[in-house]
Amino acid sequence: MHQPEAPHGVRHFGQILLWPLRLMPVRGAEAQHAKPWEILSAMGEATPWREVVDEYTGDACNFHERHYNEFVTFLPYVQRFLYGEGHAKGGGQVHGSPMRVFRRHDVSAVRVVLRPFEEAITLNVVHVDLYFFLDLDLVLLNVEVACDHLPLAQAQELLYRFGRGYPSGWDAQGQAQHCLHQAEWLGAQGQVLAQSNAGERDLFMAHVARHRAPRIAAHWDWLLQPLVSDHSEQEGALRYRQIEYYRMPLLGYLAVDDPQTLSRSDFVRLGLVTGAGRADGEAPLPFADDHLSDFEDRYCYDRFWTPGGAAPHTRYLCTGHSLVVVGDANSHFFACRDRGVLAQFRHQHFLLFLIAHFQKAALLMFSDRLAETLRNLNISDPASVRVFKRSIRSSFASFLRFTHRYWFHEISEQAQTRALFAKCAQHLGLDPLYAEVKERIADMNNYLEADSLRRQANTVVRLTVVTILGLIGTITTGFLGMNLLAEADAPLSHKVLVFALVFGVTITLTVYTIAKSKRLSDFLDVISEERVGTWTKIKAFAAIWARERDRD
Repeated sequence: MHQPEAPHGVRHFGQILLWPLRLMPVRGAEAQHAKPWEILSAMGEATPWREVVDEYTGDACNFHERHYNEFVTFLPYVQRFLYGEGHAKGGGQVHGSPMRVFRRHDVSAVRVVLRPFEEAITLNVVHVDLYFFLDLDLVLLNVEVACDHLPLAQAQELLYRFGRGYPSGWDAQGQAQHCLHQAEWLGAQGQVLAQSNAGERDLFMAHVARHRAPRIAAHWDWLLQPLVSDHSEQEGALRYRQIEYYRMPLLGYLAVDDPQTLSRSDFVRLGLVTGAGRADGEAPLPFADDHLSDFEDRYCYDRFWTPGGAAPHTRYLCTGHSLVVVGDANSHFFACRDRGVLAQFRHQHFLLFLIAHFQKAALLMFSDRLAETLRNLNISDPASVRVFKRSIRSSFASFLRFTHRYWFHEISEQAQTRALFAKCAQHLGLDPLYAEVKERIADMNNYLEADSLRRQANTVVRLTVVTILGLIGTITTGFLGMNLLAEADAPLSHKVLVFALVFGVTITLTVYTIAKSKRLSDFLDVISEERVGTWTKIKAFAAIWARERDRD
């Protein structure tokens, strides 16, 4: 739906949502960890999702210059992560990307109502994708929408309200706050495929009261199917849990008539995604002046905020949660879909944003797994202890694979891409989060190693005690001679009886010695201590048979 242009009109608006979710592990045949994309692919016609054969694995005629520019932006190890490896000389094996993408084609548009009693806005849905990653129980939902000719205030509100997994609350009239008043996914013929239910307050509150987890809004729940919320009562092999805040990370593209006419308040609201200011006397800035005193230094990338160049007065706003680019709609390079800023926004900038949020989501997933492993541990149950040890060792191995396969500090040598990724990583706190998770996993693994060494030491002590006592018996029988009891000529039944008797006594003494090995070890320590008196050594000997409370 085309809207009449207003002051500060947005000639072209684009928004990309990226929602990281944690997948619950699925056990396949022979109790092996099943790959979620294989489960999704095996559903066939029962699901609208189809694996994407992209420009790097399909027909070369579909490979365009914008794809080439995207590819060469990244360093080789990032290229291997994003695109895999192709054929090499000598016919080497082709290694695909550890990232798998699925797309659904049945959603053509989304019709949204920002607030009650406002007109609906129809946005074109460019694509809806799911991103899976090898060795990690993660999925990223990616939704890209676009629209032409919007007032700036509506663009600000769309950035603010669209990407919310569920309402954060309701006002006194029962209207959902901070999210869309209504959203409808539309098919190719304009038919409604699913719609939001943010106004059903009792439904959301009852779900939290029962499950201690938020209920996903109906239109997002429908879009993700056959993936279902792990806290819902729906049946489904692929189940997910929320791993980050319910506000989805987003990228925004705004081609405006004249970027220089935008006020500082406009840029602050776009960068911090606070929504449009109200017309009822609200202060121009959404927050206090002191709080925003370093806004430009912290969040703005102004390398191209100049009157010259291919795309004059282009400003990037990066807060970690969002990456928004604002530029001149009259600049051909800024609006170019093949070589310009719009192409970079949909390719290079999207991928650097995806990498940063994927890394954060993976680290949060490892942290969640550790917390769940500790919560499920029952130290009085040997089976629970064994599961705990296997889980910790599995997490340690998975974290090592994540580090060597997915953890990048630098993704590009191009100044703009490198600077934007650094801003994303800094605002998301990736390095401190990585160090914290690494330390926690290392502490857990070190504990298991120390516990294993302790158990081995205890075993050695017990074997040493048994050997010492066995040595006494061995020397005694050797001194007396092997023919102390001459039973060679005795009947077979008598020899079997003597053998069984000796065998039983030996087994009993050995088991009893092992049972008392800890106390015997303490006694041997006292005996070997020259500074301990005779009476203390006698008491240590008597303590071998003392009851536990007597020893205390």
